[in-house]
Amino acid sequence: MSELIEFLNEAKDLQFSHNLAKDSYATCLFDNSFCVFKSINNILYLIYANENKSMISYDLNNMKKINEVKNPHNDYISYFLHYLDKNNKRDLLMTISCYENHLKIWNINNWDILANLRKTNDTGYLNSACFLNEMEDIYIITSNFNYSSAEKIKIYDFNGNKIKEINYSNEPTYFIDNYYDRKSSINYIIAGNNGYIKSYNYNENKVYHKYYEIEENNMKAKGHSSIIINIDDIIKLIESCFDGNIRIWNFHTGKLLNKINICKKEWLRGICLWNKNYLFVGCDDKTIKLVDLGENKIIKDLIKSDRDMLAIKKIYHYKYGECLLSQGWKDERIKLWIIKK
Repeated sequence: MSELIEFLNEAKDLQFSHNLAKDSYATCLFDNSFCVFKSINNILYLIYANENKSMISYDLNNMKKINEVKNPHNDYISYFLHYLDKNNKRDLLMTISCYENHLKIWNINNWDILANLRKTNDTGYLNSACFLNEMEDIYIITSNFNYSSAEKIKIYDFNGNKIKEINYSNEPTYFIDNYYDRKSSINYIIAGNNGYIKSYNYNENKVYHKYYEIEENNMKAKGHSSIIINIDDIIKLIESCFDGNIRIWNFHTGKLLNKINICKKEWLRGICLWNKNYLFVGCDDKTIKLVDLGENKIIKDLIKSDRDMLAIKKIYHYKYGECLLSQGWKDERIKLWIIKK
């Protein structure tokens, strides 16, 4: 019990410290509008885009800019994702320009472009993509957002060759991710669609589960915008939805375990686990809310901003300890939140 109280106090004690990136710019209303990670050579990186369409890398330990790549895409960068390539001892960075369906993979060590995928979709938008490690080979999973005629989830290699398409996946997709179950040695693809989440068994190329509930009064289907896998006593899928609810599912059975209303009318965006008991949620009411997953309730609003809150990331900083980074839509500031002793 004392450990839980300590966790709660730490999360509740987070306070705004200062703005890290005063020139950041998030053009799309999606999660992963910036990226933060500890590199293989122990640099704590923050990577983001600015309004001039440049990509900025920032050293969080020394609080200084490392590098600026000008015009990495023709249009604005909408999405960042890091992957540690242990076999080749390098850090990979994925960048997406969603409106032009353009994806690149960068080697952070020298900023070489390792993959350059143009027009991953014929129509619609590339809102989200992720990495897939299959038998030590690294692939790229892409999605498609198109209400009228969505294309299937596609798997590419770094040379731009399409390896395969995922069956029954032609859904308008807001968010996509990959989960590898070590116990079964199966790769799963998880997609946030309109009205539900779907998981796919990658190896068998078939739908694994469809996570949805029948809404009362035939409410219009809403987008599911961010997904986290939480490994506890069971494998849990935690997701945010435009209907203002956080839903927690048993990943392997598809059973709804919990539903927590966060906002009555506002959409939910990025989510971030502080630990297995507490969750931060970015909301369109311009707040970040701290949620107690055990008590099914909001504990506090961390921030009241003038922007819709998109992305929230937890890091460990050598000086500040456990802290959060956040970004709002079209915000020129990425904020650092710390526990002040």
